[in-house]
Amino acid sequence: MNIIYDPRFINSFNNIWDYIARDSKNRANKFKKEIKKSIEDIHHMPYKCRKSIYFDDNDIRDLIYKGYTIVYQVNKDKSIITVLGIKKYKAEL
Repeated sequence: MNIIYDPRFINSFNNIWDYIARDSKNRANKFKKEIKKSIEDIHHMPYKCRKSIYFDDNDIRDLIYKGYTIVYQVNKDKSIITVLGIKKYKAEL
């Protein structure tokens, strides 16, 4: 399956990278490399992650990585995974 990145994901991810880079560019680059690897690994088994808690659609999944939720959609017919967005988990008080 091919993986494509929605512009919303790219924008959100760049904001997160910038935030981490304020403290350490090395940590920000390591985070970027690890996130990319985690996303690339889903093409082997696109349904291994949980069904998204944000959408009522079995083809939209949540990849959890270090407190971040990466939402992606699987299109089996076109053999495409679209990475839709990334969100930091925040507990409701």
